[in-house]
Amino acid sequence: MNKIKFFLLTLLFSISLFSGTLPYDLEEKISSIPLNKNNYSIFIQSTNNPIPLASWHVHKKRSPASVIKILTTYSALMELGYDYHWETKFYHTGTIKRGVLRGDLVVKASGDPTLKTRDIDSIVAGIKSQGIRRITGNIILDKSIFRISSRNNSGFDKNKYSPYNAMPDALMFNQRKSTVCVAPHGRKIYIDKDVPDLSYNVINKLKIVNGSCRGSRAWPRVSVRKNNIIFSGKLSRHCPNRKVCKVITKPHLSFYYTLKKKIQKSGIKYNGRMKLRKTPKSAKYLFSHYSKSLEEIISVTAKKSNNLFARQIMLTLGVTQYGVPGTLQKGRNGVERILKRHHILEEGRTFIENGSGLSRISKVTAQSLGNLLLDAYHNYGYRWMQTLSIAGVDGTIRRRFKYSSVFGRAWMKTGTIRGVANIAGYVEGASGEHYVVVVLVNDKYSRKYGRKLANRVIEWVADTQ
Repeated sequence: MNKIKFFLLTLLFSISLFSGTLPYDLEEKISSIPLNKNNYSIFIQSTNNPIPLASWHVHKKRSPASVIKILTTYSALMELGYDYHWETKFYHTGTIKRGVLRGDLVVKASGDPTLKTRDIDSIVAGIKSQGIRRITGNIILDKSIFRISSRNNSGFDKNKYSPYNAMPDALMFNQRKSTVCVAPHGRKIYIDKDVPDLSYNVINKLKIVNGSCRGSRAWPRVSVRKNNIIFSGKLSRHCPNRKVCKVITKPHLSFYYTLKKKIQKSGIKYNGRMKLRKTPKSAKYLFSHYSKSLEEIISVTAKKSNNLFARQIMLTLGVTQYGVPGTLQKGRNGVERILKRHHILEEGRTFIENGSGLSRISKVTAQSLGNLLLDAYHNYGYRWMQTLSIAGVDGTIRRRFKYSSVFGRAWMKTGTIRGVANIAGYVEGASGEHYVVVVLVNDKYSRKYGRKLANRVIEWVADTQ
């Protein structure tokens, strides 16, 4: 009998050691939530104490969803610094004499995630500042910095044409979104592209109707077939203008057509064609266009959970760590290499598929996330925290804690896909002390109860610590 008791006590101790421990009052607070305790991890630690306050299944590999973006953004911050800017360089071949460029205009892409329509005016101004009034050759686009899939969308789910499914590109433009404006006016519905992109077609099958702008009359039906966006159904004449954004074409094509139109509109004569090739060795430098700062970009990446920005950042880290061309594998290795230098990742317990969270095979542990958040706090403090969503204020948790004691006192990154509901970041306790909090829920009921569990954990820290 004594041997059996000893065996059972040893077994219980081993299970407790493997699973970890939770403070009694926290365990009581979450005990009514009907989730399998083996399917979630909880890590809580004060930024001023080396010993965790709560540690439950923290070494178990979990699907991170978009929480993995903090691995990408923090790696970029450590490698590149807050003030890093992507640089798109412009060159020319041939000669420039009396305002005539007798040669090609060359655009050397850098992987800038933020290049957009608004930037084209300054680019055209840069061309004109070189005294160029006519281009006799072509526009060469050099995308050789990345070697990646040419797919437009990731196909992660059924909404493959939605912007969150956009795939990366060396020459990104408008985040790969094709935006179409739908405007009811009088007896007609006008549909216009926001940029003069000839690489896709708009087919208008919409019918304008009377009645209120509600239900089936409020939005057009939109379908995509190859390079065609088809609008059908009924739209009330009383509806305001609508904007529809889809991922259906190559960003370098949108960039080229927009640049060509702006060049011609500015008075520069150009009748050439687009060519995809590397920058000729003989090309001469003209000027550069710079992105916004990395600080602004990682803030958008985390707060708005921008998948495309995360992908572009990871590929860039592959280039800075291992050289051109950047590849998916180099990007993965680059992020892991940077984080391992700081002893953040648990050995053999992390897999980063694409850096964005749109993945069923990415894995991370709560302990690794906790390590990262502690390291980031001590290295960058409040400035880093501000790149995350602020409870009740902005980003993905702007509504989540709006009427809670946590309002304005938590800085978090969320991650949600089917069967996954995660959150990780910082919470200010009642004492004013900051705590790292990680809650990872991988369970078939995560959609129903995962957020509830995390909210109780976060509120417990905010109200009692």
